[in-house]
Amino acid sequence: MQTIGSKAPPSDTGRRTVRGRDKDLLPLLAGAAVAVGGVGATLALVDLSSPLRGPFTLFFLLAAPSAALAAALRALAPLGRAVAAVAGAVAVNLLVAQGMLALRVWSVRGGVVAVTVLSALALLLTVARRPRRRAARRWTT
Repeated sequence: MQTIGSKAPPSDTGRRTVRGRDKDLLPLLAGAAVAVGGVGATLALVDLSSPLRGPFTLFFLLAAPSAALAAALRALAPLGRAVAAVAGAVAVNLLVAQGMLALRVWSVRGGVVAVTVLSALALLLTVARRPRRRAARRWTT
């Protein structure tokens, strides 16, 4: 039997789109990530004995270079940018550790400072090279 003019309602596939409260959650998560990274860097620099020192410092050592590299790779697709940024962060950390070991100046504080300086430099160079967008002038006749 055939019905005319009626369609079955679309089924919910379980996929959610970013709307409303979900969209408001992204800045909150970014702020929490910055706070966790800042606490990790501070705990490593102060040399405070805490059970959170290791995980928070590791998060900082991965997140700081990843954020700087992701800002530089804006032309890539989001997934590709994330993969390239994390791989680049691992490479930055390995190069800093290898350089400090080769020069016989290894220390946790020095490594955190070196990664921070390299990440800040990469982010500042990215911001400086980005062309400034000027408002389009409209000519009225």
